[in-house]
Amino acid sequence: MLELERDTLHASLGDPVLGSISFLNEIMAQFPDAISFAPGAPNLTFLDEFDVAHHVDKWLVHAAAQRSLSAEQARRLLYEYGPSRGLINDLVAEALHRDHSIEVGPEAVVITVGAQEAMILSLHALCGREGDLLAVVDPCFVGIRGAARLLDIGVVAVDEAGDGIDFEGLQAQCRAARSRGERIRVLYVAPDYSNPSGSLMSLAARRRLLDLAERENLLLLEDGAYGFTAAPGMGLPPLKALDRDGRVVHLGTFAKVCLPGARVGYVVADQLIRTGDGSRRLLADELAVSKSVVTVNTSPICQALIGGMLLEHGGSLTALAHRKSELYQANLSLLLDALDRHLSPETEPPPGVTWSRPAGGFFVRMRLPVPADAALLATSASEYGVLWTPMSQFYGSGKGDNELRLSCSYLDADRIEEGVARLAGFLRHEVAPGPASGTRHGRPC
Repeated sequence: MLELERDTLHASLGDPVLGSISFLNEIMAQFPDAISFAPGAPNLTFLDEFDVAHHVDKWLVHAAAQRSLSAEQARRLLYEYGPSRGLINDLVAEALHRDHSIEVGPEAVVITVGAQEAMILSLHALCGREGDLLAVVDPCFVGIRGAARLLDIGVVAVDEAGDGIDFEGLQAQCRAARSRGERIRVLYVAPDYSNPSGSLMSLAARRRLLDLAERENLLLLEDGAYGFTAAPGMGLPPLKALDRDGRVVHLGTFAKVCLPGARVGYVVADQLIRTGDGSRRLLADELAVSKSVVTVNTSPICQALIGGMLLEHGGSLTALAHRKSELYQANLSLLLDALDRHLSPETEPPPGVTWSRPAGGFFVRMRLPVPADAALLATSASEYGVLWTPMSQFYGSGKGDNELRLSCSYLDADRIEEGVARLAGFLRHEVAPGPASGTRHGRPC
């Protein structure tokens, strides 16, 4: 049997960033009885009595009326290859206008196989010259780093700050890139309760970022996955809604608010492209062409399912997400309350254990006085029955070794309470800082 040498394959295949997501799946499978705060996956509570056919049929009625089709003609849309741009673009564009005041037409929207495909298509199109770089806020979602690695796009890390991003650091990185004959072409940013840190960018910071993007000639790749988890009345406008200069390419996903297994996302790309013959095309047109040779089209059946769910809620993303948002707000409050009780000063927690207090999203970020590495995670899982995510994989700058991420999304209330009780016991017994040498995780080596 032929054996291939690793060094004859694409170099990205050996990069740990590509294995970060599968690592979590593997360790959960290895410890199935452990309570897992690891996955940032949607809660499945609302799917117990989910009626797929009902939502698909609802979209079929809509499609027949909108396109003047017979019922049979509409149904055939589900069985054939569909347009690369998508089938539910009109519903997505209307929802973005209704809920977020994002003014784009259906032609500026491309329906993708999850937000991950939207990231890959966008980076492939935008970083087209040698020396084009992607900037990310450190820490950031591993999927964007993995996409850049697959495409051989260099990544520059900019530190996170209290208001979301270190603006001076970003400007310094732009100047440094120019001095090397390179340019930071795109900044990936998740302004609403980002994965993994849960940080929120203020309205003033969003406007400041748009101004900086214009001065530095940057494009902003905005990931809006978690904005729906804001408390009532506390949501902020997406960068795309504030964009007046065409700087923002907006990414979205229905995984968190509809059905993760459908794998439906979208990209809003209304930027105008000048072609060689002097004509104009939308960036969305170019992305649709690229998509046609990557996945051909997003599953028509899955799009119909998502379209039917939107129609069921009056075409509103906000209405569709309402019950989920309430659940995630409640889960986050439960997680923070349990941490406060089980690790209160009266319980004598190990010194140096601190955690963030986000107002939304799925994630709480905890800092330990010792490395939160794979060995410590294995101890936590095998001896205490609780899983979490090491934060080091979310950093590109070598930071985060002493941090972990806790996700509140996947668990119900009882499991959150029991999981934090187990976590507290683990922390008290395993992470007490020891002498500078001769100990590991507070235990003798």
